[in-house]
Amino acid sequence: MKIVTVVGARPQFIKAAAVSRVLREKHKELLIHTGQHYDSNMSDVFFEELHIPKPDWNLGVGSGSHARQTAEMMVGIETILLEEKPDCLLIYGDTNSTLAGAIAASKIHVPVIHVEAGLRSFNMKMPEEQNRILADHVSSLLLCPTDTAVENLRKEGIQAGVYQVGDVMCDAVLYYSHMMETRENAYYFGQLHGLFASVPRVNTWYMTTIHRAENTDDENKIREILEALESLDAPAIFPVHPRTRGMVERLYRQREYKNIVFVEPVGYLTMLYLVRHAVKTITDSGGLQKETYILGTPCVTVREQTEWVETLKGNHNILAKTEKEDIVKKVIKTEIDWENKPAYYGDGHASEKICALLDQAEW
Repeated sequence: MKIVTVVGARPQFIKAAAVSRVLREKHKELLIHTGQHYDSNMSDVFFEELHIPKPDWNLGVGSGSHARQTAEMMVGIETILLEEKPDCLLIYGDTNSTLAGAIAASKIHVPVIHVEAGLRSFNMKMPEEQNRILADHVSSLLLCPTDTAVENLRKEGIQAGVYQVGDVMCDAVLYYSHMMETRENAYYFGQLHGLFASVPRVNTWYMTTIHRAENTDDENKIREILEALESLDAPAIFPVHPRTRGMVERLYRQREYKNIVFVEPVGYLTMLYLVRHAVKTITDSGGLQKETYILGTPCVTVREQTEWVETLKGNHNILAKTEKEDIVKKVIKTEIDWENKPAYYGDGHASEKICALLDQAEW
């Protein structure tokens, strides 16, 4: 089978690393990188570090308004699909790259496979929520990470082609964290200690990522988040997303933050190390909420809703308002039920289940 896969953002690179490794044992996969994440620290490093096959095309779309970015991707993807005539197109998650691939393929009757189908935050103001709903409704094969995702689709009248396969991010976390731990931890920490000089030892830092528009487009919200991090009882390591950089730099000029370790975006293995050995993670990332759960690190999510509702049970993940007092309270005072932590996201073999379903597909 000839399969075209569309990726464009950090979480999709990680998921593709897990699936492509299995998929290419039996099928021909062609990879389109839309260029949605074009910063080398957000893109190139992941392909190199995770040994993801080099993209067959890079559309180089870059940043822009949602309409312009999605439209340019659709034009490029459609051109490739018409030329290659694949058996199907594979998309991941909920980015503009996901939506562009889904629409371009469905318009010319190329079957769409949606990995990570059925997730819902029930907040239609989020671009990601719009993307994932639209992608699901034009997909032929909907591969869900959880039972909750399957139930969400059933409520929307989607039952044909729906399968619960587990989470491919779980595949990646387990595979790469094992690879990381089998190497010398001293090597990783030696590198990190040079990078984060103010971090004294393992389990004495908080890990922070903030990138969603609902937070980054509002200077007051970023200020509240930074003030919260500054007030914590241990340093907060903060790889600054390109979307957030300008605002963070402006606020830093107004007030020098001493408890926050601002760094450039880090590679996936470094991120796994930092999350695994953090006191807690503070984020607005959907993917990182799940990674922290799998790695056993508590998480505070600076959002009003989460699509990963399972993680909220037992306070392994807890939602916080974008307010200094609420964030600090949730980070420091939340009690966690360590005895109750189900393996919601599978056993690390979702990729094999996906490939088995592809083998049986009849378009």
